[in-house]
Amino acid sequence: MSANKPPLLGNITPIIPAGGNMEKAIAFYEKQLGFTKIHQEGNPIRMAIVKRDSAEIILQQNDDRHLAESTTFLIQVDGIAELYEEFLAQDGGIIHPNGKLESKPWGMKEFKIVDPAGVCITFYELERSNN
Repeated sequence: MSANKPPLLGNITPIIPAGGNMEKAIAFYEKQLGFTKIHQEGNPIRMAIVKRDSAEIILQQNDDRHLAESTTFLIQVDGIAELYEEFLAQDGGIIHPNGKLESKPWGMKEFKIVDPAGVCITFYELERSNN
């Protein structure tokens, strides 16, 4: 590595509380959000990794509802309108009532879902500048 080359950060993989029922959490991420389980640990399952495209999430058994409801993260998307329609078509109930698809003043088009444990996930796409 060159001494003049600055460090480059890559993808982030959050570890999130998945509630007390890991099977239910994994099923939600697979069936509702289109992720695939790529790893799991424990019998019963204590931890699982789910992935969709470049987005990877580590689900950790933890039924502290307060912790889950205080956890939020964003996933960048190319094709936000199509993803929103995908989620509406299968179960529009996963879209947060205050998180419908809309453009925000900070230059993002976004929508929110809440998983069964209470974790809020914002899917967003950067909007093109008119400059």
